Amino acid sequence: MKKLTLTLTILTLVLFVFSARTLVINSYMSDPAPKEVFSKLVADFEEMYPEIDVTVNTFAHEDFKTLLRTWLGSNNAPDVVTWFAGERMRYFAEKGFLEPLDDIFPNGFEEEFPEAFRTASAYQDNIYFIPQSWYWWGVYYNKAVFKDLSLEIPKTWNEFMAVNETLKENGKIPMAIGTKFLWTAGGWFDYLNMRINGIEFHTEFTAGKVPFTDPRVKKVFEYWKEMVDKGYFINNHSAYSWQEAANRLFTGEAGMYLMGQFIKDVAPENVKDDIDFFRFPIIDSNVGVYEDTPIDGFMVPKNAKNIEDAKLFMKYIAGKESQQYFADELGRLAANKKVTPPDAHAQAGMDMILESDGVMQFFDRDMDPEMANNAMNGFVEFMMFPNRIDAILENLENIRQRIYN
Repeated sequence: MKKLTLTLTILTLVLFVFSARTLVINSYMSDPAPKEVFSKLVADFEEMYPEIDVTVNTFAHEDFKTLLRTWLGSNNAPDVVTWFAGERMRYFAEKGFLEPLDDIFPNGFEEEFPEAFRTASAYQDNIYFIPQSWYWWGVYYNKAVFKDLSLEIPKTWNEFMAVNETLKENGKIPMAIGTKFLWTAGGWFDYLNMRINGIEFHTEFTAGKVPFTDPRVKKVFEYWKEMVDKGYFINNHSAYSWQEAANRLFTGEAGMYLMGQFIKDVAPENVKDDIDFFRFPIIDSNVGVYEDTPIDGFMVPKNAKNIEDAKLFMKYIAGKESQQYFADELGRLAANKKVTPPDAHAQAGMDMILESDGVMQFFDRDMDPEMANNAMNGFVEFMMFPNRIDAILENLENIRQRIYN
């Protein structure tokens, strides 16, 4: 009898091992806070579907960007990957690297998400991207520093420049930035271009339809150059990651930082409440007020081994409960339209976006990846050597013509 019981037990274990399904997720959520929150969501999914064993491989954000192309083209692709909406998603969908996900929404994509998100999540009328959260960009500032120096929130460019000057005169770094990874400079181009030239021009530019040598583009760099020449940016910024530069804001060494809401993820608990944001200042009152609102989420590679369970996970991650948890824990705005902002900070971000005249994703999400990378290299070079601007723009224009023509 004991032998029979042992045999049945072993047989049961063998059957379980062979029947268990594995789901592989490659994630860029490497910062501690989002990594922990995502791991809890995965654990909840495994509890709901105990027959599925989920493996999460987490990579540093910049490494992930480099490796993703290799994974998507591989015959051994992961089942789910984190990624960005908009042009960054469409780039891979156009190449046939992604699995369409329309069938996980029997009542339509708009059952869960705002109709405005469809454009950023679809390619040729098929959904290839599941939005999880979105966030706003703003000028984050240290409230204690502003209070000590009796600084008011600037609303116009002249007021903003005056704040920068006051900070500098009092031994503070006016603007923190870390350009070791290039994308932070892309935020500055986005906002200056949108404030000076408007969203229609910015959209044409990121679509590769405007020469880098266009006088309207040059005007953006004239405003930017004034800040560089006056020493308003942190010294040696190309040596710092965005997180390292953010520490200068948290300690009060710097007064401001143009950054996305996720800066709160890396802020120490004792200073989180002392870090707030304001809208990027108005330069031309005749130009509409536009903002960057990147959308993060997930895709399923076409070559995934377990597409069935990948879609099951995508349906789970699109749902109200999972999106509510992610938003509440990280102070994000959930993509699911049934989720309300988790706190006053997020509500202020949403209010700012709702009051705007239009939104973009972000420079390196709206532009062809190769062109964006070259452009951001040029932006950082300009910040280090502002007098080279003409040569930099001419070089970028040559690259634009090669890529788009």
